[in-house]
Amino acid sequence: MNKSIVFAFLALSYLSSTAQEAPYLNPKLPLETRVSDLLKRMTLTEKALQMDNRTPAIARLNIPAYDWWNEALHGVARAGLATSFPQPIGLAATFNEEGMFAMGTMVSDEARAKHHQFVREGNRKEYTGLTFYSPNVNIFRDPRWGRGHETFGEDPYLTGKLGVAFVKSMQGDNPNYFKTITTAKHFAVHSGPEPDRHVFDARPNKRDLWETYLPAFKMLTQEGHVYSFMCAYNRLYGKPCCSDAFLLNDILRKKWGFKGFVATDCGAVYDFYTFHKTAKDSIEAVAQAIRAGADNQCYGYASAVIPAIERGLLKESELDTAVARLLRAKFKLGIFDADEVNPYSKIPYSVVNSKAHQSQALKMARESVVLLKNNGVLPLKRGLKNIALIGPNANDAEVLLGNYNGEPKHIVTPLEGIQKAFPTASISYAKGCAVIDTPGYSRKADFEEALKIATNAEVIIFVGGISPRLEGEDLKVKVPGFLGGDKTDLNLPTVQTDLLKELKKLGKPIVLVLLNGSALAVNWENDNLDAIVEAWYGGERGGQAIGDILAGIYNPAGRLPVTFYKSIDDIPAFDNYSMEGKTYRHIIKPVLYPFGYGLSYSTFNYADLKLSGGHLLTTSPLKISLSVTNTSKVDGDEVVQLYIKQEGTQYPIKELKGFKRIHLKAGEKKMVNFELKHSDIQHYVGAIDELQTIKGKVKLMIGPSSAEAALVGKFEIR
Repeated sequence: MNKSIVFAFLALSYLSSTAQEAPYLNPKLPLETRVSDLLKRMTLTEKALQMDNRTPAIARLNIPAYDWWNEALHGVARAGLATSFPQPIGLAATFNEEGMFAMGTMVSDEARAKHHQFVREGNRKEYTGLTFYSPNVNIFRDPRWGRGHETFGEDPYLTGKLGVAFVKSMQGDNPNYFKTITTAKHFAVHSGPEPDRHVFDARPNKRDLWETYLPAFKMLTQEGHVYSFMCAYNRLYGKPCCSDAFLLNDILRKKWGFKGFVATDCGAVYDFYTFHKTAKDSIEAVAQAIRAGADNQCYGYASAVIPAIERGLLKESELDTAVARLLRAKFKLGIFDADEVNPYSKIPYSVVNSKAHQSQALKMARESVVLLKNNGVLPLKRGLKNIALIGPNANDAEVLLGNYNGEPKHIVTPLEGIQKAFPTASISYAKGCAVIDTPGYSRKADFEEALKIATNAEVIIFVGGISPRLEGEDLKVKVPGFLGGDKTDLNLPTVQTDLLKELKKLGKPIVLVLLNGSALAVNWENDNLDAIVEAWYGGERGGQAIGDILAGIYNPAGRLPVTFYKSIDDIPAFDNYSMEGKTYRHIIKPVLYPFGYGLSYSTFNYADLKLSGGHLLTTSPLKISLSVTNTSKVDGDEVVQLYIKQEGTQYPIKELKGFKRIHLKAGEKKMVNFELKHSDIQHYVGAIDELQTIKGKVKLMIGPSSAEAALVGKFEIR
């Protein structure tokens, strides 16, 4: 054997045995001992390379390559086969924390199974890791924002509670290992306009910052113990969020006690010197990000780290702080340990898009559907002979998946779902029209086909709405009603309303089913159609859920997580980040459908409101109980909602502070209990630039929506 080969073999053997004996590879040692040991073994170059999401392998230290970027907005995304649950705006409409937790457990099961399979295949590229850039807990403050359907809606409390359930289920409860790591994004004050996201400077007043934009992030930190944050592209009060120590250190780490790591949005460091003009070049930008508390840069500039240190813009100790946070996360994911000691490594690949997960996708899709109007036509009679199914979204599978989605084995379209729900009916299908008018598109032939099949039908089901191809992240779209992923008006696209007007002339019952991710001003439709069903982007079983609800196989109980306004003229300018006049918490003008609204095939009665006392004290919570009775002959769910209004013009009109989704059989009565703690009701105090519980009188309102208080009480905060 060649001497050089022998020498190389011996050297590798020595390095390998040395590495195996290193403290950082011993899972029995304390976490901080392992992190410290590995950090001191790394060269400056190796540490610098950790600043990008695409970290290379370090063979001499037995460190595998790892890409920090993965997605799991409503199922594992962009990595092949996976279950696709409803888009988050639909998940929010379930008002169901337990359902969210069950879903998150399944998503993280699939994530672990897929990750370990990728590792076995030697694949450690993008979308194979265990760190997920989800959930999006930005506040959907304006219905024009194209990415709003990625969020849990307009309310900080609902957003926080559902986000916490998702984080806890995804990260697991093992004392030694994370199942996955979730990322709360985009921190902070980030919600459009999409075309301006790289240049925008958000300047909300401090009350709105603390009462609207930050609470969900705080809840995910302190209740959910989320282990990662993503800082946003935009500026806040003139400072890019990813170089803002006020956000990333003062608030996140010092005030809230965050212990994890911060990742930048993808390419955000580039924005510092290209758009925000707060840095001269990539070297200065990288130094600003790391010093402010951003530990990993998605699509970053690892090559700029050492030059930043050489220029005196960054200290190696500051780099070490960031690297240590990243190493800590890797250790807690078990990346350095044998599969045998990690319980999550044993999850079989067979869970991926399994029947159980498909069933949960159907359950969540059913629970997400909101019945907006019903003059008695729904549920449709099962004995119908002829149904006309019309509409641009009736047979479009892609629309159901929203964005940031996986690839399920099968997607049930509304056409398939309705065919299954009405097996004895003759269902005639016609697209009827495109989603929007486009250059060169002629309506005539499509309209004629739709009117022809509708003529002989007993009922018309129109499946319309919009599309994630029109509303979404940074889309290169410029057509009437849409710009760059955002909406420029709130109406149903004109071509759809025009076709509905023609169908209306036939005198047949018309049910409108909407697939969309944001509020629509369907005023004519509300005044003239028999029923309106909001089905969002319902995931792989969205079409089945629609069929089940139209047929009465499932009784709808979804609630709106956003306000449906009557007109775009009823809300302030899109780029105005003040909350005045926006969302149910601050709008005075009449709305089309209020936050929390949704109809049912059942009727319910609220009674027996009892409070444990007349005062809310720091020493003990206020206990609230009531009864809800299903007064109909149909089993169904009811979403009981608790709102408060603290006396004072500076406070919101009302605020959600509790919700419970309950199932009641026909005639059944159940007791519902809530508990309010002193810290649950906080408002901004300028003198301390922070939230605080303030003494005063409070009105309590409990009912089926933000606009209907079936029970009213009062108490005083002391």
